[in-house]
Amino acid sequence: MMNNANWILIDTETTGFAAPIIVVELAAQKMRGWLPVGPSFRRLLNQNAVITPEVSRVHGYTKEILERDGEPANVVYRDFAKYAGGLPIVAYNMSYGWDDVLLPEWQRLGIKPIGSEGFCALRLAQRLLDPVPAGNCKLQTLRQFYRLPERGAPTALGDVETVADLLDQVLRPIAASRNINTWEALCEYAKDQWFPSRIAFGKFKGRQYQDAHADAALLGWLKSLSGSTNPRTAEMGRWYLHHLESAVADGGVFVVARSPEETAGAAAQRTALTGVVVYNNPEVEQLRLLIATARAQLAELDARYTKERHAVDVTQSIIFKQVRVHYQARDRLKLVIDYRTKYLKTLLRSGEEIAAQVAEAYEQAKGESDTHYEQAAATADSRKDLSPAEEVELKSLWKKLVSLYHPDRFASSPEKQATYTQLTSVINKARETADIALLREIANDPHGFILRAGWASLDFADAAEAKNLRRLFDTLQIEVLATMEMLNDLYESAEFELHTLSTKNPTLLDEVSAAQSKAIEDEIKELQATADQLKTEIAELTGENDQAIRE
Repeated sequence: MMNNANWILIDTETTGFAAPIIVVELAAQKMRGWLPVGPSFRRLLNQNAVITPEVSRVHGYTKEILERDGEPANVVYRDFAKYAGGLPIVAYNMSYGWDDVLLPEWQRLGIKPIGSEGFCALRLAQRLLDPVPAGNCKLQTLRQFYRLPERGAPTALGDVETVADLLDQVLRPIAASRNINTWEALCEYAKDQWFPSRIAFGKFKGRQYQDAHADAALLGWLKSLSGSTNPRTAEMGRWYLHHLESAVADGGVFVVARSPEETAGAAAQRTALTGVVVYNNPEVEQLRLLIATARAQLAELDARYTKERHAVDVTQSIIFKQVRVHYQARDRLKLVIDYRTKYLKTLLRSGEEIAAQVAEAYEQAKGESDTHYEQAAATADSRKDLSPAEEVELKSLWKKLVSLYHPDRFASSPEKQATYTQLTSVINKARETADIALLREIANDPHGFILRAGWASLDFADAAEAKNLRRLFDTLQIEVLATMEMLNDLYESAEFELHTLSTKNPTLLDEVSAAQSKAIEDEIKELQATADQLKTEIAELTGENDQAIRE
């Protein structure tokens, strides 16, 4: 039985995708059945590898860190061989982790392959979750979609722990429902020939291949694929046609993988779920439950993104306020140089009267630049750290409001949706600026707030008609995925890395600001020399020391 199978789950962090791919971190976890057993294995490897800043930003390892904390590769792999004990090896992407990384590295180092090849956890997830409700099977996307615990990603050990969570909490119940109960059956299922039910390319991209039962054009396209001279294309086409022919005509039954929780009963109690639900022509109430789930998930993701974005913006505001005077002086000089250059060219070609217009344009541009900096300073001043109690209240109010008054509620009515969009914009702005008073005002009297703003009155009841619910649910899913991508991009940004480091080292922001100020001061010296040279040239031509374009 699967519960008695022993195997090893692994992950690596490397120098990137360009060969030779060199391992900088190796992590592993012994598994028995679907569950971790015993301590994990994690080691850093020092192989004198070059790590680009882009790669280092992803996993956080630099050459200096590896020289300090890493160990020789032969020592790490010797210990890993003892840990693995010849058991089958599983990775989330075996074609990369096993075929492209470990096997070539072991060959390069003259090390005998450790363990044996097991199954690919990514391919297993793709099959069991098909059609993937999260849109893709990126590990961190699935972690967020199914609300799995936040581990130490993007380290190798963090990813190993996340894959273990995914296997146990999400994939295990689906496999059990399909009677995949042994190690051998699981490996065979993961390796079987299979293609996604959702077409991923071409003119039918996004369609389910099962739609070909009722769509002659899609059926004809699949038949054309099966007759392709390209063996892989023809194989895929034949696979789709075979499964169409073997499918039971059951009046349009389809399978949808559940999101991690649903709203149930009159109390809308949220319960963590995994697995699949099969239903035929869903009733309105079923779709409303899915929509409520998606809204709750979107609100939670939005709340997390807004909180993290606010924290990053606060950090950036601190730096901005410390270096503003330097940035503003530099930008003023750049503006002076630009307009003095234009003034000289115009003076030589068109005379002083036309050149005077350039001087007037400069004064306007200078005023706009000053206004921009004043607005940026006001924004920076408006961003503030909150007390724990304020943070809880702000998050609670915002999450409630954005869930109740999200524009998707009137996706089928552009006029009503416009008011919802305006209201949501105000709610989000209040969250960004930590304006708890405004959120309280909206929460206490949304109708009054809308009327005072001069917007059209709305009925806050869920007015979506039955025929629009499916489109609404699809729209919500798209928004959920987009927010996940935004959150992932934020986590991978240099600004978030700086914020994270500054929470551990309170003096870091002062150090960064000082470094930026020094670099800008050096740049200002060069710009000043150029500005002075242009000033001298203008004076020589006009015979005037009082420049039309002054700093």
